[in-house]
Amino acid sequence: MSKPKKSDSLRTYTSMHWGIYEVTKDTDGQPLFQPWRHDGNPATIGFRKVDDDLNRMRVRRPAIRRGWLKDGPGANDGMRGSDDFVEVGWDVALDLLAAELDRVRVRYGNNAIFGGSYGWASAGRFHHAQSQIHRFLNITGGYVSSRDTYSLGAGRVLMPNIVAPMDDLMASHTSWELLAEHTELFVAFGGVPAKNAQISSGGASEHRTRHGLLGMADAGIRFVNVGPVRDNLDTGSKWRWLKLRPNTDTALMLALAHTLYEEHLWDKDFVERYCVGFEQFADYLLGKLDGIPKTAIWAAEITDVPANDICQLAREMARSRTMLNATWSLQRAAHGEQPFWMLVVLAAMLGQIGLPGGGFGFYGTTNALGSAHPLLPGPTFGQGQNPVRDFIPVARITDMLLNPGTPFQYNGGKYIYPDIRLIYWAGGNPFHHHQDLRRLQTAWQRPDTVVVHEQFWNANAKMADIVLPATLSVERNDIGHAKREGVLIAMKQALLPFAEARDDFVILRDLAERLGHKAAFDEGRDEMQWLEFLYEEYRASPAAPSVPPFAEFWKRGLLDFRADPQPAVLLSEFRADPDRNPLPTPSGRIEIFSETIAGFGLEDCPGHPVWLAPFEWLGSDLARRWPLHLLSDQPKSRLHSQLDHGSVSRSDKLNGRTPVYLNTIDANLRSIRNGDLVEILNDRGRTLASAKVTNDIMSGVARLETGAWCDPGADAHGPLEKHGNPNVVTLDQGASGLSQGCAAQTCLVQVRRYREQPPSVTAFEMPRFVDCPEMRHSTSPFAARSSECGSSGRTSTQSAATR
Repeated sequence: MSKPKKSDSLRTYTSMHWGIYEVTKDTDGQPLFQPWRHDGNPATIGFRKVDDDLNRMRVRRPAIRRGWLKDGPGANDGMRGSDDFVEVGWDVALDLLAAELDRVRVRYGNNAIFGGSYGWASAGRFHHAQSQIHRFLNITGGYVSSRDTYSLGAGRVLMPNIVAPMDDLMASHTSWELLAEHTELFVAFGGVPAKNAQISSGGASEHRTRHGLLGMADAGIRFVNVGPVRDNLDTGSKWRWLKLRPNTDTALMLALAHTLYEEHLWDKDFVERYCVGFEQFADYLLGKLDGIPKTAIWAAEITDVPANDICQLAREMARSRTMLNATWSLQRAAHGEQPFWMLVVLAAMLGQIGLPGGGFGFYGTTNALGSAHPLLPGPTFGQGQNPVRDFIPVARITDMLLNPGTPFQYNGGKYIYPDIRLIYWAGGNPFHHHQDLRRLQTAWQRPDTVVVHEQFWNANAKMADIVLPATLSVERNDIGHAKREGVLIAMKQALLPFAEARDDFVILRDLAERLGHKAAFDEGRDEMQWLEFLYEEYRASPAAPSVPPFAEFWKRGLLDFRADPQPAVLLSEFRADPDRNPLPTPSGRIEIFSETIAGFGLEDCPGHPVWLAPFEWLGSDLARRWPLHLLSDQPKSRLHSQLDHGSVSRSDKLNGRTPVYLNTIDANLRSIRNGDLVEILNDRGRTLASAKVTNDIMSGVARLETGAWCDPGADAHGPLEKHGNPNVVTLDQGASGLSQGCAAQTCLVQVRRYREQPPSVTAFEMPRFVDCPEMRHSTSPFAARSSECGSSGRTSTQSAATR
């Protein structure tokens, strides 16, 4: 690998998940964050300046929930989310927290502590909150962990069994340039949403998805967008939209496979050499197992795609160099493993896996996919080993809290939900990404104590007992790195910490000191010493490229490896020689039929891909009550719920609420016009949104972006979320017994005009604070516990720090 270029030396940089920023100053000397000059299509999300609009909702000082401070942990007063807070000094907060951690560990054991910290916390490798909190909890005896992700739960469990781990596949996707050169037909199940590809875990550099699609279109490549939404693909030219009912992708792919098989268009030689288990799958495909051949006519009734269109697409795929693409949303549904499995099987039948421009992919999910930049290892902050073996699949947190001691299945194993007494959360927002939020709110009342590190007073903070103010990434130093982004960044502090905010590292170091574990946690290093240590450790590793010493790296600001492109072809080495380069599956081949998964004996995930009707779908009796299928996709104006209170996110709303997209036919049937306030409801809950009427979505389908800060309230008819958060109505059920993944995209609702006086959106209002100045300086947690401000005193929605 060549040495990095020096063209960007002596500039100041920082990095966020949505891009690299060059730090300059305005006329008042305040930092401005301008997109990296080499990024030709910078993300629209994020911020250019940390202003009063962002700082207004900052957590300024440590804050303790009034009821917890007054009555102690375990009182379970049901007031989380509606109680006042008392601002205290750091010593008080950390002493109270250390005492509570000790109490829980001694009385219940470390398997009564759940370490939340669900990702997207920082682009920096050292100040990544998830790494920091997990290291701390491991050093202090361990914790109950979570596995997989909400975004990719079913895919992460399935793919290692049939092809390879998802991280390996995503790091070696065929490059955009090779797609433009070799692909003839690009079939996109779920589109290629550029809004999703604004980000990369660890930080984006050049945003390449839009340019990649435009380059392919300029090369004459044909696109077919398959799904219920039209506007999730932009190639700058015309393409076909194959309208498909949500959650029926597997049925369509089976019919495509049936056409290939019956018309002798499949690549038998590829399947025999590179795959195992096709015979078992073929018996199902042809109806020998269940009496139902998976024909185009059969699929047409399920998918609403005409049978002739299915057959014609199969033939076009067979005579073209074809890339089959799927978005992650396909597997974020009931039986979410099946569309990913069937995508691989269909690509195998076409016989183009491992060829430039052919095979399968997951483009449009993060920015890194399709990059030709070298696969670049980076510094790693060690988390240590977790002595506690208990875990949950990440999307099963409510089940765990409500049902301790009950069994669950996961990836062939049988486990028991632990009894959680303390939740420690740093990074992420469960009241954004979890489903059936009313059920989660009930479950959240059960633990004795909930602790969060937060920058802003969002629902995650308001639902906690102890809230510790954390810094933003621009308020600290760090090292930015992502595997396929081609850069290593010296993230230099641009702002002083706001009010009394502290880095997660400092918070946990001081907490570890109280518990007698400081030396093990910080190893005697401060922030800059850790950065130098991690960098030099990385520099000395055999896998690292040639990089300068830390002092020179920090001075230069950015190491640029983009001049050394290494275009990839997914699974090309396996195709060249499957014996010398076997896949990491049990057979070393693509597993069309998996003996491993079949051996688990799961009715909802057998040994080969199958069509299984979703838990809720438009062909069921439930649809008579809830006739619209709700899609809850990623927002274009924010990363998940991050910065929802900022100007970029708020400018994308209609009348202060998230827009819900409705087809013209569905809107007319309900007398709904553009901009009307509407109610989205089912048996799980209700939320308010603003209608956006369009023909870019199929009739029978509604679409509501995720990420609105949860804003619970009520009207005359009962509980009501006021801000347009779809997870009030989404389904909290595991995708299958294999993965237990998130199934948010399987959701039926009704949408109707809201005819009452609209309630105010209060998501961006501060909580109430009890005015108790003595607690801000006390060094005794016992004084805090006994203080009268826990039971009386003047309250205000304004933080005491601002008075």
